[in-house]
Amino acid sequence: MFGVVTRNEKELDWPEFDRAFFEVKSVSGRTNEPVEDAVSMISCHADNAIADADPEIVPVNEAGERATRERRYFDWAYVCPTHPGYREGLLETIADAAAVSGDVRLDDVGFPRPEYCFCDRCMEQFAESSFDDRFEWRRQLITDFVADAAERVPGRLYLTLHPDPYPGHLVERSGIDFDELSEYVDEFVVPLYDMAYSTTYWIEIIAKGFLDALGTPFSIELYAPDIDLDELIHAAEVADAYAKDVLFGYDASTACGAIRRMNAERNEGQSYG
Repeated sequence: MFGVVTRNEKELDWPEFDRAFFEVKSVSGRTNEPVEDAVSMISCHADNAIADADPEIVPVNEAGERATRERRYFDWAYVCPTHPGYREGLLETIADAAAVSGDVRLDDVGFPRPEYCFCDRCMEQFAESSFDDRFEWRRQLITDFVADAAERVPGRLYLTLHPDPYPGHLVERSGIDFDELSEYVDEFVVPLYDMAYSTTYWIEIIAKGFLDALGTPFSIELYAPDIDLDELIHAAEVADAYAKDVLFGYDASTACGAIRRMNAERNEGQSYG
């Protein structure tokens, strides 16, 4: 099946798409009202607006450097997962969206990188925990958050994974243990974004890695804006060989063109002379 990820409500019911993900809360901090019959997508621990308004909510490394857009590696600002007020508000947002849409996708979950967070709150909570290993403490913290979110979602719960299937990498990077989270998550989504898709061998490598690593179904999300249609179709065909579904992000018109072409090619009959 093929789906779309969009910020535009009018694109949700286009007939080419078997599923639609609607961005209810983005990394910018912008929000939209959830829509019935579309999966509500919520950016969890990434929020530029909150970070700009309250720098104290942003994770810091041991050198005191905050995880904001100004720092290397980050395209957006992060929020510390241990902040109690933000956590409570985030779970309320998830519950409110789930009450409308039923299904929810958790995006941008976890700590920003292995070197975060060393804020006073994190240091205190880790010291008071039963863990000796900081990465294990972070893993439990994120697992507990996803478990709490799952209690508020009556339908299907999706969770976005950073595209690294290598064993242990996501635990170290952000606190995400997809084996543990499989108890709460119905389907993972792996974004494999490229600006051209002129080669696709890397899509196959990453997809095969997740196919081997996950017992839970997963879909692959491709980037659609300004991509040559033939290249996007090729990428989708590779992804479709491994993933449950293929999703197209943020350009519904191009996605429609790709889906129509692929469906037409699949439906072509055999000619006999």
